[in-house]
This record gives sequence, structure tokens and C-alpha cells, in this order.
Amino acid sequence: MTLTKKLAIGASLLICTQLTGCMGSMGLSGLVTKGNLSVVDNRYGRAGLFVLLSPVYGFAATGDLFIFNTIEFWTGTNPITGKSPALVDMPVEAIFKVNSHLDKDLTKAPLTGVKLTKATVTPVSDNKIDMLLTYEDGSEQIMSGEKIGDNVDFYLDGEHIATASAAELQAYYASRQS
Repeated sequence: MTLTKKLAIGASLLICTQLTGCMGSMGLSGLVTKGNLSVVDNRYGRAGLFVLLSPVYGFAATGDLFIFNTIEFWTGTNPITGKSPALVDMPVEAIFKVNSHLDKDLTKAPLTGVKLTKATVTPVSDNKIDMLLTYEDGSEQIMSGEKIGDNVDFYLDGEHIATASAAELQAYYASRQS
């Protein structure tokens, strides 16, 4: 088998596995599907056309994955369909709740202009730490964490932004270790 064939097979397998879990509305792929369904009005014709269009579906799905769904993620609107909010911003009942006390301003994406370059942690007391956050533009903020009873309160430049229980933080830490 030639190197070209090996690369083609490898690329095909990679694309097939990578396109199975895309987090976006797949606008371009939807247009191809709509076109397929609009040409013929019976299941056998549609299935035959799907087989013939399989390379087009592959290119459309690849475009969605690497271009259009990425744009949707960062802008909040799919550039093909114009639909907003982005799929990843739509409310659903989540299986895992990371922090139910998170400030609502921090739950909306995208967070624009955030380019953190350095974080320096300084213990203030037995129950409090400060973290100096330095951004690419030279600006700085102080994020603090203070343990009070069974909770940890988080502050950004002295303004309360979230509260998490020690149990929630320990469970989150444990989940990141596996």
C-alpha cells in the first residue's frame, strides 16, 4: 500500500471519529440534508442520493466542525443559519452542576478580551488566599478565595462573584484527578 493511500485512509478514519461529537448546530450539514430531502420524495431515492452525496456530507460536516461551529461558539450565532443563542449556550437540565452559586454574569459566553498571561497565588491567612491575575494588555485583577464555615466565597477585585461548598470543591477536585 502506498504512502498516499495510507494517509488517505488515516485522514478518513480521523475525520470519521472527530465528527461524531460536534457541539454546534451543524448549519452547513443541515443545508445539505435539506437539499437531499428536497430533491426526491421517497425514502429509497433519498437514501440513494445520500450515498452519492456522501463526500459532500463529509466536507460539510468538516466545515461545520472546524469553521462554522467554532464561529458559533465564539460569537453566539451560527453564521450559516443565523440562529442564536449558540447550541452550547442553550439551557438544558445538566447532569452535573459545577457550581450552582456562580454569578450569572460568568455563565454567559463568549467572554471576550480575556487573555490571562500570569497568575500569582499569595496566602493571606489560614482561611484566605489572593491570586493576582495579569492580562496580556498589562491590566491586573485580584481574585480572592475565603473559607467561611463549610463554604468558600470567591471575590474578584473585592466584589463577591461566587460561593461553593467545601464538598462541591472537593468533588470537583476528585473528578479532575481521574
